[in-house]
Amino acid sequence: IWIPLVEAHLKTTGQDPEEAKKATAAMHPVGHMGEPDDIAWGAVYLASDESKFVTGSELVIDGGYTAR
Repeated sequence: IWIPLVEAHLKTTGQDPEEAKKATAAMHPVGHMGEPDDIAWGAVYLASDESKFVTGSELVIDGGYTAR
């Protein structure tokens, strides 16, 4: 998930944040980095009536990274 903390860490370690973002995005089947909203919408779904039949499941929100 691309957050300001990640960008700040890359800068303090001398890495180019834009190059790192491109390289990391290329590892995700969806072709881009996740954003905080991607996680938030998963939480909204789980808290909604739409998930009323979901029990004991793992909701993986990683842009397909672990499925590749």
